Amino acid sequence: MNTQNILFERTESVVVVKFNRPQTFNAFSLALGQDLIEALETCYYDDDIRVVILTGVGKAFCSGGDISVFKTSLDNDPSRPIRELIVPFNKCIALIRRMPKPVVGAVNGVASGAGMSFVAACDYRVAASSAKFKQAYTGVGLSGDGAWMLLVPMLIGFARAMEMILFDPLIDAKKALEWGLVNEIIEEDKLMDASLAIARKLASGATKAYGLAKSNLNHAMMGILDSQLQFEAEGMVKASMTTKDYLEGIRAFLERRKPEYTGR
Repeated sequence: MNTQNILFERTESVVVVKFNRPQTFNAFSLALGQDLIEALETCYYDDDIRVVILTGVGKAFCSGGDISVFKTSLDNDPSRPIRELIVPFNKCIALIRRMPKPVVGAVNGVASGAGMSFVAACDYRVAASSAKFKQAYTGVGLSGDGAWMLLVPMLIGFARAMEMILFDPLIDAKKALEWGLVNEIIEEDKLMDASLAIARKLASGATKAYGLAKSNLNHAMMGILDSQLQFEAEGMVKASMTTKDYLEGIRAFLERRKPEYTGR
């Protein structure tokens, strides 16, 4: 079921789902979201698919939301792109977490904003040695979505999550491993081979038990996932509708300059 925005590669019981917008560093768009939902739902309901790998085509895993589409709405309806993107995005995150089989994130390059949320939603995360991670939301005057504020602190802790929110640093693969954001670092040219080997090992295991255990973990530690997704969605819309910093952040990003925030 390959589409323009998603590649769906199946080998026996393992499926590799690839973001396929390399010209935008796999930025999340409405069309990509719709195609990704279809791919994830196929994996969810097909009992012969036992493990899913999520990765990107080209030099990036996912660079976040496609900010280029924000430009046309800044002057009249600045929250419209966020309102449109957040619905399929949240559904994708929920599908990954509820997938009754392991989802392996193979981070082949930059993962920022929505891309970092995708990484955190996966069950096992391997990163190329060249991978980079960035919170990115507050850098453009936004507050975060895709359950970033739930998933990332569970992996790296509250203090480091706050550090990323306040300073928006660029985190390399080594630090991501030290912090617990990823499980392994793999040399770039061996990332997919290593990810497939991990997936095949998982696929040979008791995947029904994995799925039940994952559901148990979700219940124990992520029972607020739905409400958190909704809460973060409301925060993103509020930031985009009511703050001048958001408008400045997006304009500065598009103009490739440092933003001048006023706290308004």
